[in-house]
Amino acid sequence: MFSNAATIALALLFQQAPDENVDWDAEFGVEEVERDPVTGELPVEDYEQSNANAGATPFSGDGMAQAFGGQDGIRRITDRLIALNTADPRIAAVFEGHDMVRLRRVLFEQFCYILNAGCTYTGRDMKDSHSGMGTTRGDMNALVENLQRAMREEGVGFRAQNRFLSKLAPMSGDVITR
Repeated sequence: MFSNAATIALALLFQQAPDENVDWDAEFGVEEVERDPVTGELPVEDYEQSNANAGATPFSGDGMAQAFGGQDGIRRITDRLIALNTADPRIAAVFEGHDMVRLRRVLFEQFCYILNAGCTYTGRDMKDSHSGMGTTRGDMNALVENLQRAMREEGVGFRAQNRFLSKLAPMSGDVITR
């Protein structure tokens, strides 16, 4: 007689192939989520918007905003950081399946708000926005290295980089979850 493994192998060999025109999403009840036609973002559950959600108070004066090249420089740094993170084999998986349109917007807003470059932060707080991601200290270290590279490439001075990182560092307790 056949072993269990052989029986399973024979059953798999003789099973019928599924119809080519099967809508597997419909079969399994997967609902397609529509992006916002204006922003291109996926919908999120309601939350209370507040600048306090940015996780840090803004610098006073406009010196830090100028050191980062104003809103244009901050946007370039944000875009470069996202590009570095999604290409970094150490942390690229963290970003898979996330709404990168929304991430790009709220990360820019957060940096812009903290650097006092004239922005309002509309994103969720750090704890809620990173809940369930399983972020490790190693993930955070890789992200910081990428942020330092993006700032360096934009010509942000070392002292200004360190001042900014000192504003971001306390948030790690809300982001690192394992």
